[in-house]
Amino acid sequence: MTTFLPGFFLSISLILVIGARNAFVLCQGVGRAHVVCVCLACGVSDALLIASGIAGFGALARAAPWAEPVMRFGGAAGLLWYGWRHARAVWRGGAALTVDGADSQSVRQAVLAVLALSWLNPRVYLDMGVLIGSMSLHYDNRGIFGLGAVMGSVAFFFALGYGARLLAPLFARPRAWRVLDAIIALTMWAIALKLLYL
Repeated sequence: MTTFLPGFFLSISLILVIGARNAFVLCQGVGRAHVVCVCLACGVSDALLIASGIAGFGALARAAPWAEPVMRFGGAAGLLWYGWRHARAVWRGGAALTVDGADSQSVRQAVLAVLALSWLNPRVYLDMGVLIGSMSLHYDNRGIFGLGAVMGSVAFFFALGYGARLLAPLFARPRAWRVLDAIIALTMWAIALKLLYL
């Protein structure tokens, strides 16, 4: 569990950042439209990215020992930057998410839309591949760390999809986004410090 849980919570903290994909899943959940298929598509996409990131970074670390500190400091820098952006949002105030409900679309259209939001978003590659891949190098059993990260992603998207009706009124208020931004900023900074002082 000491390897599984860090992967689980790192994955959730990275995905928690609101973006087009999360907003789409939230809308599908509020409209109760193809929630299972949309959440599975997100989970499978993240699983593939996490697995490739962990495998790729493991091979790179073995082939080039100098790459490990470069990846570690690079990952920490990215996390510090993410944290700063969210801390700044706390001071500026968050904007409420307006959810109009899911469009009347087929399962195929919904899945293709969420796959596009997953695979055409450079940030997903950075979060799921680069950051999780570089963090996995600090664990003896990278497979268990990766499994934790995959389960974190799957758990998050299903919780978001099926909890959307409960979350929508809460996140209609800008103050809720400020609290969420503060939590995300602190989490990102804590992970960055861990990377820097390993």
